[in-house]
Amino acid sequence: MALDTSPESPAPVRQIANAIGNWIDRLGAVWVEGQVAQLSRRPGMQTVFLTLRDSVADISVPVTCTRFLLDSLNPPLVEGASVIIHAKPSYYANRGTLSLQARDIRPVGLGELLARLEQRRQLLAAEGLFAAELKRPLPFLPTKVGLVTAANSAAERDVLENARRRWPQVQFEVAYAAMQGSRSAADVVEKLQRLDRDPEVDVIVVARGGGSVEDLLPFSDEHLIRAVHAARTPIVSAIGHEPDSPLLDLAADVRASTPTDAAKLVVPDVVEEQRIVATGRDRLRGGIAALIHREQTLLDALRSRPVLADPRSLIDARRDEVTSLRDRARRTVGHALDRAADDIGHHRARARALSPLETLRRGYAVAQDADGHVLTSVADTAEGAAVSIRLADGRLAATITSTEKDPTDD
Repeated sequence: MALDTSPESPAPVRQIANAIGNWIDRLGAVWVEGQVAQLSRRPGMQTVFLTLRDSVADISVPVTCTRFLLDSLNPPLVEGASVIIHAKPSYYANRGTLSLQARDIRPVGLGELLARLEQRRQLLAAEGLFAAELKRPLPFLPTKVGLVTAANSAAERDVLENARRRWPQVQFEVAYAAMQGSRSAADVVEKLQRLDRDPEVDVIVVARGGGSVEDLLPFSDEHLIRAVHAARTPIVSAIGHEPDSPLLDLAADVRASTPTDAAKLVVPDVVEEQRIVATGRDRLRGGIAALIHREQTLLDALRSRPVLADPRSLIDARRDEVTSLRDRARRTVGHALDRAADDIGHHRARARALSPLETLRRGYAVAQDADGHVLTSVADTAEGAAVSIRLADGRLAATITSTEKDPTDD
């Protein structure tokens, strides 16, 4: 519908908006095929808002439908599902937006988008790209943190501000890349590889704020996943919010639920670390003080013992004991010698009493003939024979002048 307007007589915005609305209202209902990229249920509203995405081109259109229509679908409609919608175009003049009012929604299966992502996930998982043993630990305090994000984005501010709030001296190397659109995956890979080649970068954060499923598709790109797997530097994935889970989360060494969470993961909190150091220092001092006190108490107890209080007391006691033993030994030996001397005297007296010399000392004598035989009878000699008489103190040489036999012998 043409309007009669000129520079001198322009039409107001409301007239143009109403004209566009009237023209679109004359359009009939159409059948549209696409994928549900986003589904939003607002509390208290009977209208549900969807985003229908073209399966080939990067084009999407908003769709509205009643809550009753959406709840009647079986199976329930989910994001990523392929659907055929019977809808009528509608123009909202107050906001100047075009949308489709759905009258019928027919799901046509799981959805090409989710099916393709699930197939890709299974293939990459079978190759071991998501294996837990490949995950590298993050450095405790990185020299420099690499950040891949969009320029002047909320994700950039969240990472930088929170990281510097935790550790003011942290250094960043920021590489700006397109975080949405058809060239996003290739751009992120290029910046990721550039940071990975920098020897000063110890960890790399890939950060992006929240978005629809179609907005986060570049972070499930196979080329990006393989680039993350080949990187030598630990990678932190901080894409979207907690419910979002692109394949980059599985390939990265650490997944952060949000960009703010990524900042908490890559650098420690200086205040918390100082508290831990202070606590450890106090515990160490307390332990050393307790050890010194315990050892001092032990030393005091040892020093209080008599043997250490006066070391000579033990020597004096042993000296007295040695002296006593020596005196006992001397007395014992003396007694033994005295008894032995007495025994010797007794044996000597008995020996002397039995000695022939002792008999001679009592006045007896022993007569021997010239051959040295002892004369025991007068019959053993004759007159004129020479004899030797043995006395106690010597010998007498004699000659037998006569012999006389004792009559008592008979």
